[in-house]
Amino acid sequence: MSDPASPPPPGIALALFSALLFGASTPLAKLLLGATSPLMLAGLLYLGSGLGLLALRTAARHVTWLRPLHTQEAPLRRADLGWLALAVITGGMAGPALLMLGLARTDAASASLLLNLEGLATMVIAWGVFHENTDRRVVLGAFAILAGACVLSWSGTGITASTGALLIAGACLCWGVDNNATARLSGADPTQITLIKGLVAGTVNLSLALATGASLPSPSLILGAALTGFAGYGASLVLFILSLRALGAARSGAYFSLAPFAGACLAIPLLHEAPTLRLALAGALMGLGLWLHLTERHDHDHTHDSMEHEHKHTHDAHHQHSHGPNDPVGEPHTHQHRHGALTHRHAHYPDLHHRHTH
Repeated sequence: MSDPASPPPPGIALALFSALLFGASTPLAKLLLGATSPLMLAGLLYLGSGLGLLALRTAARHVTWLRPLHTQEAPLRRADLGWLALAVITGGMAGPALLMLGLARTDAASASLLLNLEGLATMVIAWGVFHENTDRRVVLGAFAILAGACVLSWSGTGITASTGALLIAGACLCWGVDNNATARLSGADPTQITLIKGLVAGTVNLSLALATGASLPSPSLILGAALTGFAGYGASLVLFILSLRALGAARSGAYFSLAPFAGACLAIPLLHEAPTLRLALAGALMGLGLWLHLTERHDHDHTHDSMEHEHKHTHDAHHQHSHGPNDPVGEPHTHQHRHGALTHRHAHYPDLHHRHTH
């Protein structure tokens, strides 16, 4: 996708940092889980994400150096509400509920392996339903990363075919739909999207936990869960949405599949777990997949159809439009703008402007 001498696109770094934050939240959540129920913890993590971003957006109205978080991104519009509802229902409500029901009916080893299906579901939907471009190198890289994740979570007992396994697989399918629906929203403000998802998912999960007899944990645990959720769910999802904007769902999903490796590496100092040959093998497979993706180059003549949308942009080769008297000055900026039809050739990813057929 890029010349050998040029740095990798920023969307890759965003996806990897997103995976690092989410992966780090797993051993931290494991430390908290012994003192509360899984459903209660899920609610607190999501609420920490939503409330943390709400506080950040509120502060951005009054603190100068935070103001770009509030002013430079395009807000959600009425046309986005269908995709937003699909993302919230599948990723924030159905996915966590199915996961908790599945965890109660299956063993931890099977659950760990099955959770890798999220990356596979994301890629299959992106390629099969939304027709994101791909080639043999991308597919091999994606499956090398997934193979590494499977090696990392393999216990030698395999997957138990059960109702619990089907429920967890259903949760992964929900998150695959969520990731692709969120990709349709990725031109909009990522903090606004994540805030809404966090508040809705947190409220639903917390309500379910209380309705099934769970009680609120200690204030210190609530604070720990909220901070973990803000970093591992809130900040991570904001970065993931920015990655979706630049890379598309399939590639972002593949990079995000590195999260279990990040979590396993952090568990060595945090939970005093010993490094293993399995961790080294998983790292080698994931490193191979990462190399295949980083050295990808997708370059061909392609046509941009005329379109109108709104997102943060600079006046690059794809944004040579005129401004009206009410449009913002300075760059980057956000306003409704029209792209004329354009045919040219350059290396590209399936970003906001390159979701064409092949």
